[in-house]
Amino acid sequence: MSDDKQLSFIGHLKELRSCLTRSVIALVVAIPISFFAAKYVFDILMKPVPGIKLIYTEVTEMLGTYAKVTLIIAVILALPFIVYQIVMFVRPALTKRERSYVYIMLPAIAICFLIGATFAYFVLLPPALQFLFTFGSDIAEPMIKVGNYVSVLTNLLFWIGLCFEIPIVIFFLSKIGIVKPQWLTKFRKAAYLVAFIIGAVITPTFDPVNQSLVAVPVIILYEFGIILSRIARRKKEVPSSANS
Repeated sequence: MSDDKQLSFIGHLKELRSCLTRSVIALVVAIPISFFAAKYVFDILMKPVPGIKLIYTEVTEMLGTYAKVTLIIAVILALPFIVYQIVMFVRPALTKRERSYVYIMLPAIAICFLIGATFAYFVLLPPALQFLFTFGSDIAEPMIKVGNYVSVLTNLLFWIGLCFEIPIVIFFLSKIGIVKPQWLTKFRKAAYLVAFIIGAVITPTFDPVNQSLVAVPVIILYEFGIILSRIARRKKEVPSSANS
């Protein structure tokens, strides 16, 4: 019996190693494509501030920044395959209902993240960067380093995209019984405060306007999450009441 368990454990390790190997190969294959696409991504990143001229002050800074953008693109391109490998690895341990949840959640997560990143790019970035580049421009001329500029933009796009996952996370936690809509309603004021704290942390500026551009959507997403939580709990409670 112990030998069977040991073999099963070794089999899982081998399968995990295969999944990791295939994921790394997919990432390596995506890197050459990403290297040529990085130039176009730089053009996209510079569009929120028309006419901006970036500089670099270190010998390897431009190369390092270009490599960073290339790696980010490669991860994005390989991510669907990597997620597929993860799902296939955990799939045998899931019930039929849990598998259906996963299949529904994954596209929803991707869509919400893209919506959040798009919101950050078109709505949040232009006023935030405009404020940063014009503040104190009568005192000193802005000379923006390319590494710093790319880091600010990619971090902002990532964290705003992550914030837009709030309704999906709430729905999933409600579906499995960890969160109840009554709790979410009870802690609404605290959630609003946290939203403004998130806005202050994420935005690169300290002005309340740009912080509100983050906080208000987070609050709306939280309220939408409460609605989804009620839907999730209602669907969960209907079968139990029917059986009784």
